[in-house]
Order: sequence, then C-alpha cells, then structure tokens
Amino acid sequence: MPEERQIYRVIFHNNGEVMEIYASQLYQSELYGFIEVEAFVFGERSGVVVDPAQEKLRNLFGDVTRSFIPLHAVIRIDEVNQAGPGKITDSKASNITPFPYPPAPTKK
Repeated sequence: MPEERQIYRVIFHNNGEVMEIYASQLYQSELYGFIEVEAFVFGERSGVVVDPAQEKLRNLFGDVTRSFIPLHAVIRIDEVNQAGPGKITDSKASNITPFPYPPAPTKK
C-alpha cells in the first residue's frame, strides 16, 4: 500500500494580494516568526485554458526551493486530500484584514 503524501493549502497576504498555494512540506522555521514552505504543488497545465493566476504563481514559485512566509501574513493552513488550483485575489476585495504591523522604531 503506497504511503499517501500530505498536501497543505497555505493562504497568506502578499503585497496587497491574498495568495493560495499548495505544498507537500511545511515547517516552523528556525527564523523566528516564519514558516517554511517547500515542495510546491501546482495544478496540471491544460493546453486549452490558461489561468493567469496559476501562471503567476508558477512564475513566482516555480524555481523556488524553499519560501519563508511571515506568520503575521498567514491567514490559514489546511491539510487537504489533493491539490487544487492556486489562486491570487485582491485583498481589498476581501473581508479579511491583515494583522496590523507594529510601528517602525524611530531613530534618535
């Protein structure tokens, strides 16, 4: 019986957008306040229909070995049975508000 591979859906804020990616390896990083995402899983390419959001995700994360995502940017992490299509949505159209950043320290 083949061992089932765990797949995680990670939804997070990035530069005014909400990104949904799939990966098979997810760790708490040694860098404080980050999670490590490895082994990205992308949906199958169809020659007929091209989804611009999936292509943008493939271009952003296709050559990435490991990505460090800040914990305050993460909205949700789910373990799923199979990978779905990655998505990018405008966070301004969403009813999810990112956790506020602490104020920048002032120089004296």
